[in-house]
Amino acid sequence: MAVYTVHQPPLRATDAAPDPQRFVFVRDGFYFWAFIATWLWMAWHRMWLVLLIYIVGSTAVEGAVYYAGAGRGGTVVVGLLIALLIGIEAGTLRRFTLARRGWKNVGVVSAYDLEDAERRFFADWVRAAPTARSAPSAPPRNSPPPPLPRMPQSPDVIGLFPEPGAGR
Repeated sequence: MAVYTVHQPPLRATDAAPDPQRFVFVRDGFYFWAFIATWLWMAWHRMWLVLLIYIVGSTAVEGAVYYAGAGRGGTVVVGLLIALLIGIEAGTLRRFTLARRGWKNVGVVSAYDLEDAERRFFADWVRAAPTARSAPSAPPRNSPPPPLPRMPQSPDVIGLFPEPGAGR
């Protein structure tokens, strides 16, 4: 089973409630297309800052490896390792981009595929949504918290905690 994080977009000025059609589900795990075509995958998902950091960082690392004397083979190996790292961390990079744009992480779902994850999340989301008929009453603002229940006093010592007022 895959694990998905669910991200809710920021509300638009005309929206009173979040639009379920705009929610994004990000799967945890390896992203094959992020490994094979890294810059194209990042552009497809409009991850511009991540793409810029990737281009600058990978160019600098591969250039440093080449000028260190590793040759073309070493540069290719380092490039493949960077692509592998991007494929493994693609979900995290996508979550970073969504959070930077103001999206909220509203849940985690385990499911066999994306459709099953959507079905499970929205079934729980609808069930947990408060309705106008059964709106919970808010506690008064300036009321003190309810008193804590008193524990029965016993003459015996339990564990390392002696009774209050006893000598050492």
